Amino acid sequence: MTYAIVAILIISLFLIATERHTNINKAAVSVFACTLGWVLYICFGSDFVASQHSAEYLSFLDGVKPNSTAVKMYIAQDIFLPYIGHAAEIVLFLLATMSIVNILYNNGCFDFLTIWIRTRKSRLLLWKLTALAFFMSANLDNTSTIVIMLTVTNAILIRTKDRLIYGAMVLTAVSFGGALTVIGDPIGLVLWNKGAITASNYTLSMLLPCLLAWAIPTTYMTFRLPETVEVDRPTLPYRGDDTTLNIWQRLLMFLVGIGGLWFIPTFHDITKLPPFLGALCVLSLLWIVNEIFNRKLIKVERGVRADIPQLIQYNTIQKILYIIGVILALGVVTETGAMRWLAEQIGGFVGNEWGTGVVAVLASILLDNFASCMTLVSLHDIASTDIYYGVEGPYWKILSFASTVGGNILCVGSIAGVTMMRIQGMSLKWYIRRITPIATISGAIALVALCLQLQS
Repeated sequence: MTYAIVAILIISLFLIATERHTNINKAAVSVFACTLGWVLYICFGSDFVASQHSAEYLSFLDGVKPNSTAVKMYIAQDIFLPYIGHAAEIVLFLLATMSIVNILYNNGCFDFLTIWIRTRKSRLLLWKLTALAFFMSANLDNTSTIVIMLTVTNAILIRTKDRLIYGAMVLTAVSFGGALTVIGDPIGLVLWNKGAITASNYTLSMLLPCLLAWAIPTTYMTFRLPETVEVDRPTLPYRGDDTTLNIWQRLLMFLVGIGGLWFIPTFHDITKLPPFLGALCVLSLLWIVNEIFNRKLIKVERGVRADIPQLIQYNTIQKILYIIGVILALGVVTETGAMRWLAEQIGGFVGNEWGTGVVAVLASILLDNFASCMTLVSLHDIASTDIYYGVEGPYWKILSFASTVGGNILCVGSIAGVTMMRIQGMSLKWYIRRITPIATISGAIALVALCLQLQS
């Protein structure tokens, strides 16, 4: 039965990688794969438990005679439930940050960005947009950031050609800005929750390579742009009676939301409580500020923009379901012992910084970057004696960064990239011809810099 469960994972990874051709949603694939995998696992639970958890199972029985019901109860409580807990921590964190973004968006807290950024100088505009995208994605999730930044970009630019170029550069900034912090990308968030990294050390290690991966392609593109670019008139979007906030109130809400997200790693370090609880604390504080500022609208029962931006909502829900499916699917394969065998087979390839980086980049180009990175993460537990696989070990940091590099080489490897292509109407052929070469070169330079930094 191990072969059947592994086959399900391989087929699901193939369908995830070919989503653009098959038009089968990868979130649906991952959820179906994890469900089927765990059903098969529990049907043949006696064999798996005897081979992988014999001592723990005997302790669970506490002298009671083994039977099929006891095996299923042990699997449900002691094996399956911990994976649900890990997935729930990620999901609750994303739900909290998604709600924070929605409150800020609904109150027009991002509207003033279009006026502050707008300029006819094409190169200055490019640096402004990408710098803001880099900063925002380090604090928000990548999907929400790319939607907001492309909304700002398309509000400024008129020509489709300009929107494609600037949109691709914004995606690069969003990808590596997210890789800079533990809360900016689901990969870093999973590693943080796993205990493989700490927030401050991770950001310090990623700072130089992330800046290189963002700055090199942006600098290259500035030399290919004309001196000026056509822009729209600088006006704030009209929101009718959706909100009564002035620009200073919107700025204050923006600072409360973003500043609160900065505090989450500190909250975790001080309390040792899960990061999602800190995110919920920030959400509740921003919620209170929102109700104070908009109390007149609330009193007359008009509410504050009851509609949620559909693109943010759809993509975030899809991301949540996809993450749950991938974590649980990889979990059931791990419990069969297949991951341990695979780790032994490829140990020579990923046992050093350079091999890990190459494998992670290639896997992220061929597959979705989250699925490929989580597969490699599941190969090893956090070691207490091995520096390479220990807390703050090079293995985890290289996997995280290299998967981002691979996902940026072909933008279809991430949800943010697929979202960008959908919003901008961009073809994969255009991206490969215009962006992939410089993305490959800059990613390779940044990855080498990270490997050298970790070896020193």
